Amino acid sequence: MSEITVDMSQFKELVKTAIVEILQEQREAFTEIITEAMEDIALVKAIEEGESTETVDREVIFEALRQQP
Repeated sequence: MSEITVDMSQFKELVKTAIVEILQEQREAFTEIITEAMEDIALVKAIEEGESTETVDREVIFEALRQQP
């Protein structure tokens, strides 16, 4: 078996190229991952905001939902 020697700058360039190719070939999967992460961040912010507001009776919420068209 032959041995291949690669210096650090060549290795970095190979890794960058591989990552770019993966992102181009798997664009849809990458987009889904980013979208899910953004949704998770928004959910955390909504929860944090909700923790600092006054509570509402459960029935009031369901009544408001029933009145939506």
